[in-house]
Amino acid sequence: MTKQMRADGLLVLITFFWGISYLLMDISLNELDPFTLNSFRFLGAFFIAGIASWKRLVNVNKTTLMYSVIIGSLMVFVYLGATFGVKYTSISNSGFLCSLTVIFTPIIEWLFLRKIPDKRLSIAIIVCTVGIGLLTLGDGFSLGAGHLKGDLLCLLCAFSYSITLISTEKAVGNEKVDAFQLGVLQIGVTGTWNLLLAFIFETPSLPGSAEVWASAIFLSIFCTGLAFIIQPIAMKDTTASHVGVIFSLEPVFSAIAAFIFANERLSAKAYFGAFLMMSSIFIMELDFKTIFKKKREG
Repeated sequence: MTKQMRADGLLVLITFFWGISYLLMDISLNELDPFTLNSFRFLGAFFIAGIASWKRLVNVNKTTLMYSVIIGSLMVFVYLGATFGVKYTSISNSGFLCSLTVIFTPIIEWLFLRKIPDKRLSIAIIVCTVGIGLLTLGDGFSLGAGHLKGDLLCLLCAFSYSITLISTEKAVGNEKVDAFQLGVLQIGVTGTWNLLLAFIFETPSLPGSAEVWASAIFLSIFCTGLAFIIQPIAMKDTTASHVGVIFSLEPVFSAIAAFIFANERLSAKAYFGAFLMMSSIFIMELDFKTIFKKKREG
């Protein structure tokens, strides 16, 4: 197994946690407002990670701190777009538009970094995008002035996350940046911004029931702390475009969680879309030329 395959495997695990997070967020938002929930998630994860690894966070250089502030601030726009986008548009629109990170990432890299994806990655992106459409787009998908605000917020989510992935790839490629410190500190920055916004626009409060406490704590530890610490470490051995394809699997894992815990069923079209999205990972990871060459030699 190559370093990139190992890194991509860790990122699939992160995506699994984020797929579950949709169900947990739905439970938590019954008692907590969006900015309050996000501040609980991120600051809770930051304090737990800080206590568990404070010795590794004592000496932070300026470069690591700079990238932590940049990436942590970008994450605010990602979650703002995702949380409020769903509120102002249809489920079909939000599911599709928020997943367009898979398209935005290689386009931005091509336009600004002159980084052209190879053929295998290009095929994976196309297959994945078709799969996203089949999985998320129902009869309710439409583009119009009635839900333009929500659509634009969902696009903000996808675009901001593309910039976040590219920035993280650049950061971890810098020898002065400690990937672990970056992962922890960016969580703290995102949580601080969300807490500030919660005090401005909401009335912050703690969960009131055991169910919401459990959901919020799981979101904090696994879907936030563990996920955002692993991400920059794993990205030392992979690329932003690879990560964009992997993270687009969120709706697949979300559908699996809904199937198991909420007894939700998908249409045959949606299941085929999920199959295509999973297939895109194998297309991206497997070196078919080497496999066929070995078969011929064997």
